Amino acid sequence: MPHFPFQRLQADLATLIAELPANSRLPSEPDLAKQLGVSRATLREAMRMFETQGLIRRRQGAGTFIVGKVPVLEGGLEILESMLTLARRTNLDVGPGEVFIEQVPADLECAEALDVPEETGLVRVRRTMRADSRPVAYLVDTLPENVLHPEELTAKFSGSVLDFLLQRGDPLTVSRAEISATIASAEVAKMLEIQRGDVLLHFTAKLFTASGSVVDFSHSYFLPGYFKFHVVRRVGAV
Repeated sequence: MPHFPFQRLQADLATLIAELPANSRLPSEPDLAKQLGVSRATLREAMRMFETQGLIRRRQGAGTFIVGKVPVLEGGLEILESMLTLARRTNLDVGPGEVFIEQVPADLECAEALDVPEETGLVRVRRTMRADSRPVAYLVDTLPENVLHPEELTAKFSGSVLDFLLQRGDPLTVSRAEISATIASAEVAKMLEIQRGDVLLHFTAKLFTASGSVVDFSHSYFLPGYFKFHVVRRVGAV
């Protein structure tokens, strides 16, 4: 049993959540705070972790409910494939949410990543991916207009920029990604329907062609409780 008060509170909440069946309603915040011997502010902070992991869900005006076991999308990072392809391969019900396509000028970050001058015309594709009736990932791809034009993304767009480029026949060869933990900004929190400051898994990636050009610069934000990534590495010579 953890000895620190906040860790003990999280352990008590974890036990309570595990014991209740899916769709059960938790006691109200005042009652639950009194039951656990903590303030409402402390309780709310502890509950955020379980909400981010998809174990509980707050419904405005109705209360907080147990979600139950959530589907986990698991895949390796050795081969680049879209979330939709991975979901289909693992028989998980994951699909695209609302898609936003906009033309933007290159800021300093995108200009450096895509090796283009600042103010160059870019196309940005923002969308969520949904599972278990909620958004579980927020994906932002930014590409030069000479690589992708908004008119190309018709009603047949599946939600995956990677799949679109592959189906079009683009000579893609490798993706280089940086993986980190981050906290949700106001924009990301709104898209994922979580609290600002919640912890997320963050991929920042560049997609390269055979000629070495970067054609896609992306930020991907994942709710930790819904994703499990692994890497298989060959043991090198000692």
